[in-house]
Amino acid sequence: MNASKLANYTDAKARQLWTTLYLCAKEKPKRRFHALYDKVYRPDILAEAWRRVRANKGSGGVDGQTIDKIVHEYGESKFLNEIYLDLKRNQYHPAPVRRTYIPKADGKQRPLGIPTIRDRIVQMATKMVIEPVFEADFKDCSYGFRPKRNAHQAIAQIRKASKNAYWVVDADIKGYFDNINQEKLMKLVEQRISDRRVLKLIRNWLQAGVMEDVQFHDTELGTPQGGVISPLLANIYLNYMDTVWGKQFAHLGKLIRYADDFVILCKTKKDAMESIQVIKAIMDKLDLALSKDKSRLVNIWDNTSGFDFLGLHHRKFPVLNKGGSKVFVMSHIPSKKAMKEMRRKIKVYTEPRSKLYWSLTELVQGLNRKLQGFKNYYSLSPIAARWLNRIDWYVIERLTLFVNKKRNVRKKHSWEGKVIKDTQGILVKLAG
Repeated sequence: MNASKLANYTDAKARQLWTTLYLCAKEKPKRRFHALYDKVYRPDILAEAWRRVRANKGSGGVDGQTIDKIVHEYGESKFLNEIYLDLKRNQYHPAPVRRTYIPKADGKQRPLGIPTIRDRIVQMATKMVIEPVFEADFKDCSYGFRPKRNAHQAIAQIRKASKNAYWVVDADIKGYFDNINQEKLMKLVEQRISDRRVLKLIRNWLQAGVMEDVQFHDTELGTPQGGVISPLLANIYLNYMDTVWGKQFAHLGKLIRYADDFVILCKTKKDAMESIQVIKAIMDKLDLALSKDKSRLVNIWDNTSGFDFLGLHHRKFPVLNKGGSKVFVMSHIPSKKAMKEMRRKIKVYTEPRSKLYWSLTELVQGLNRKLQGFKNYYSLSPIAARWLNRIDWYVIERLTLFVNKKRNVRKKHSWEGKVIKDTQGILVKLAG
């Protein structure tokens, strides 16, 4: 069986298992699954887990093992067979997570945990097995890191709910991933999973610890950001909030959540104020807290104020009806933070002096992939073009600077007209 056929086969088998478990969990909401561990190390599941981990790329963990080394030196079959035997013989033990830091748009740094390739494969296989069980319980208000769900669907719900909502509770959980209570998380997992070996796997990942430089740190609180299994565990933890809200407090407003970011759209200020108290009580139950600096109450009656969510700024802008009357309609434009991040990524791509050996066409072709991604995500409403046009001009500015450096010209706007002409038709326009 060639690689393509093998990939199709393992993907089909994984989807078949996913569907079977999902339907079983959906049919019996109180069922606890006790025979899942043997499915984690099924050869076809491990093969599909490896395919997905390899496709995601990423660097190696504390053991120094990389995807390239496994493929070209160690051998994929040998590597997967060793994982299979370790799991089957109950000899698998996760390694500590390698901690690194990635820059944030505000200049700060976000900690990121990088598990070993071996641990990522086992986490992926476990996720493939237990995810459908919890998907059967997850609520419609949750959109982050779920199959066939995305940020644009969450934004569509904001647009729909805003027709009858005038107040927004814009909530931010303080240090969510770092403050998840592991014991409470495990109790939530145990509501659906009774297989002791699967529970042991999850607990071991939570307590594997972190290596920062050469120093080891225990992890008695939180889930490691960067782990394959972490987004699913984060959704399981906050599904408690989704469930309580849906059963008891849905009359107060529409809850829309994407991972640890969420907003509540309410009709009246009274409902919004009550919603805040309810959310605080739920956070107390989960040993979490709202960030006082980042959480706020917003009036969206007109275009005087809005709120940021999922990289976009949401605000009701005025629209004229045929009769000349003015109404305010929810629109979505790139947030200031997102605009800054787009400029940063464009600059990082075009700045290296090593690229001065490239032609303008080559640079544009590479840049287009980033620009197309921006366009696909941020071009949700016609009004967004006014903001994306600024990014288009920033791109021209960066390309002009590139051409001037190649020609050793110091004047900032030299060759700008020629750059515009030479990139016409080949450069992706965000506002176009």
